[in-house]
Amino acid sequence: MSDSSGDFGAFVAGFLIGSLVGAATALLMAPQSGEETRSLLRDRSIELRDRAYESADQAMARAESALEDAKMRAESAIQETRKRAEELASMASRSARQAEETASGDTAA
Repeated sequence: MSDSSGDFGAFVAGFLIGSLVGAATALLMAPQSGEETRSLLRDRSIELRDRAYESADQAMARAESALEDAKMRAESAIQETRKRAEELASMASRSARQAEETASGDTAA
């Protein structure tokens, strides 16, 4: 699971860096005034920042959902283990009583 989230993080980082480099190259090569270029760079950087925040929020929501799912599965496994342990303890207790009864019956005869 950590490998998959690491791949996703690397993808997002690569996407953002590639977007920034591509946008900067396009703006620097475009025939515009310096003020227009700076305004365009500022607008694009704000847009990319917003996308990055949105991606981070989505990743956080998925992580929280996965955590809740893992908690529920762990609680279910714990309850199942407790139930099984109680059943085994009950079986062991019955076996011990039967063995005791058998042993006391053998000594009485």
